Amino acid sequence: MNKTEQIIIAGFGGQGIMSMGQMLTYAGMMEGKEVSWLPSYGPEMRGGTAYCNIVISDSPVASPIVTSASAVIVMNKSSLIKFESKLEAGGNLFVNSSLIDIKSTRDDISDYYISANEMANQIGNSRIANMILLGAYIEKSKIVSVDSVLEAMVKVLGENKRKLVPINKEALLAGAGCVK
Repeated sequence: MNKTEQIIIAGFGGQGIMSMGQMLTYAGMMEGKEVSWLPSYGPEMRGGTAYCNIVISDSPVASPIVTSASAVIVMNKSSLIKFESKLEAGGNLFVNSSLIDIKSTRDDISDYYISANEMANQIGNSRIANMILLGAYIEKSKIVSVDSVLEAMVKVLGENKRKLVPINKEALLAGAGCVK
């Protein structure tokens, strides 16, 4: 069976949006899948809206542009408002409820509200909130493994960040636990 995931990840600059997309893409590539990653930045880098389109598939990817997403991961309120409509019926919406105080307006999707910032602080590093949502997405989609994402993390962030693998693994597993 051919499996294709089309994902939109969005938030403001500095929340690790692009690195989440890159990690998913690298993980897919390492698992022998066809992938694409298309970043988009707002006019101001840090603090402006940032999002990326990711496609991971068992067959060739025709376009890097996601028009109908199987999953949307949003880290801030403006991203939920902007990208909720891009999610296909039956798709999965992952919401950082720490920063988003509204709910989805749709009843034809599955939505998961995860207080990622609070969870990240409990784990011990506020910068891993993105990895908590990524862990929830991976658990639901099963498109790549946690181990592949951690291996990809070192490729994306650099060998000097290898020391961050354990806390990021904890974050990924905590996120997965929210949707099991």
